[in-house]
Amino acid sequence: MGHPVHPCEAVPRHLADRRVLSIGMLADMPAVATPTARAFVGSLASLRPADSKGDGPFAGIGMGQIFKLALECKAMSPSEIEQLLESDDHPVRVGAVSIMDWQARDRKTPVERRRELFDLYIRRHDRIDTWDLVDRSAIHVVGEYLVDKPRDILHELARSERPMERRTAILSTYAFIRRNELDDTYLIAETLANDPDDLVCKAVGWMLREAGKRDQPRLASFLDAHAATMPRVMLRYSIEKLDKADRDRYLGMKLSR
Repeated sequence: MGHPVHPCEAVPRHLADRRVLSIGMLADMPAVATPTARAFVGSLASLRPADSKGDGPFAGIGMGQIFKLALECKAMSPSEIEQLLESDDHPVRVGAVSIMDWQARDRKTPVERRRELFDLYIRRHDRIDTWDLVDRSAIHVVGEYLVDKPRDILHELARSERPMERRTAILSTYAFIRRNELDDTYLIAETLANDPDDLVCKAVGWMLREAGKRDQPRLASFLDAHAATMPRVMLRYSIEKLDKADRDRYLGMKLSR
């Protein structure tokens, strides 16, 4: 009988497709240092509850389980992470962006690896195409990387035809907000002030709210200019932390149009 190994150790290519690898197969593999996409998918499939009634190899697996497995596999290389991003199974792509996020959060991650993660995120944004994938990784993989760099890419993403690229643009600015740098947040919010997508509107309102915690007069100035025409959901998110009188006033501006 094989010896136990870490769930994210490599699996030889001659084994079955990574989507159907079993934990038993993994248990017979010799230990290696670098986590692989194939092994991650096999380990993820093994977490499915025996009594799960859903379809697919990952039915019934909770987000917390995926995050934990991703943390255990955070040393995975960008090329292996990209293989996970290519999966049509959403939980696998959640794992991919979670690994990216864990690496980006780790202070020991080298600058070159941070650049590789940023480049991978931007280059394969076509696979980061739902709000939860963006929210799981944009702030640390994109925003934190750009803290000491030009932010032109965010303004390009804000003009994208793809809603999740626009969501990345605004959410990434939270890394700057935390440092009391608000200019990019307001510039991008200006670009997205009449966005037609609810998920983008919620993100803009969320970041405006966070920026308002740092400088309420600046938020008030933005709202004075845009509250009457902003999408309702964006407005509601942005005014959540204001006092009732101000909330009512801005909502009233909207209603009067």
